[in-house]
Amino acid sequence: MIEYTLIRSKRKTMALYVREGALEVRAPLKISKKEIDKFILSKEKWIKEKLAKSVERITQRENFALTYGDMLTYRGYQYPIIAKDGNRMGFDNEKFYMPANLTSDEIRRCCIEIYKNLAKRTIVAKVDVFAKKMSVKPTNIKINSAKTRWGSCSAKKSINFSWRLIMADDDVIDYVVVHELAHIIELNHSARFWAVVENVLPDYRNQRAKLKKLQQKLSIEDWD
Repeated sequence: MIEYTLIRSKRKTMALYVREGALEVRAPLKISKKEIDKFILSKEKWIKEKLAKSVERITQRENFALTYGDMLTYRGYQYPIIAKDGNRMGFDNEKFYMPANLTSDEIRRCCIEIYKNLAKRTIVAKVDVFAKKMSVKPTNIKINSAKTRWGSCSAKKSINFSWRLIMADDDVIDYVVVHELAHIIELNHSARFWAVVENVLPDYRNQRAKLKKLQQKLSIEDWD
């Protein structure tokens, strides 16, 4: 029997989740353990495939390292990491540059700081453009380090974006910006909400699909 963590709740059906190389089973309060085990056995092949992929992603993430000459993604394009004399770091539209002789962890931290600065400049500018187009006005715009959410909008119309979004293609960044601004109009994911998004970006479904691919790529990279 595959080991698993069991979570019971007031639900009607069982569900399986594979996270970080472990299996989680969510089941109704009154269902017996025998029935749960039987259900797991019926899904054994699927579970083992998912566990194997999850372990592989964990291994890849643990082995993630950056060094000079590696390529970084900025707005969908690839640019090299280059050592430069002095103590400055930044991006000059051709390369990410930083001091020489840094360790892999130091290079990663420099890259994150550069990304954050680029994200603030680029995303805030895009918010300004689309906010005017959509006739909305956010109360605040922040760039954060969220890992699982590209953006968010509060009931007070404050919007946040993960700096990781700056790696996405420009049209994908546009989609996330429009998505969050649309929440100022509709603070939900109703049909009315998606109508607002589609009115601005008729092709938003393709951009959303591209965003999922980026999420998969980042799932094997350790940017913490």
